Amino acid sequence: MKTIRLLYPDYVSGGLETYYFGANLLQYILPKNDGQPLVTVDILPPDGKEKSISNGIYAESEVLYGIMDAQSKLAAEKPDRVITIGGNCLVSLAPFDYLNGLYSNCGIVWIDAHPDVSTVDDGYPNAHAMVLGSLMGHGAAQLSAQMKNEKFKPDEILYVGLQPLHSYQEKFLADMGVDYRIQDKFFVSTDEIKAFLGKHDHILVHFDIDALDEHGFHSTYFANPELVGDGAGGGKMDMENLSGILKAITEDSDVVGFTIAEYLPFDEHRLHKMLSGIKLFTE
Repeated sequence: MKTIRLLYPDYVSGGLETYYFGANLLQYILPKNDGQPLVTVDILPPDGKEKSISNGIYAESEVLYGIMDAQSKLAAEKPDRVITIGGNCLVSLAPFDYLNGLYSNCGIVWIDAHPDVSTVDDGYPNAHAMVLGSLMGHGAAQLSAQMKNEKFKPDEILYVGLQPLHSYQEKFLADMGVDYRIQDKFFVSTDEIKAFLGKHDHILVHFDIDALDEHGFHSTYFANPELVGDGAGGGKMDMENLSGILKAITEDSDVVGFTIAEYLPFDEHRLHKMLSGIKLFTE
């Protein structure tokens, strides 16, 4: 089987330049594997300029270009499995759609503090909050329109690590018929996860790093007190929780897609910018 690593440093969908830096750093944190070639999505580097909102999405044209370039790279490479290195959560759209066209009966395990089912009408214009709703065909029409295969069904989604929701997110999930549980006190059990895995021949894993508790892991959105996002809170998982869950998923199912998203190494990014201002390093 051919497995590629898709480096997809989309930052505009989350409105933070650190997403770009974080994705490029994350490629070196993953275990080295020469059998998994790195394929890079063409994302323009941050330029410090504010982008405009079009049709309810911040930097709409850049977001759509990134999706189309990712689709082009996937079509050219024709991988059997895709490890996506983000970037923000939007990066799962193209590879999950591609893999859903390659395999039948795919299920998504969405490990995230947030449901990512916002729409363009909810007042938050960053597309990373719309990605899973769009994969179901109801988040943002211009995102869903890029998909080439069937939309995902409500019973093909399992949330892990989900925290309290906004009312419009609750309504969306209820209207769609997505079964979910808020996990601010107890996470879904290994038995529940295995029951979901058993219903699907192939599994796609989306791991948003903000599922981790920011008090124990600091390279996450909510470790930065200057950021407020859409007003939601951070995750409650620790590395031990997460490690057990990921092992249960990857050892008991055919995982064909795995996204790591929202890695935000703020300290390292600040250090990089400081050193970039020293002539010794740049001349």
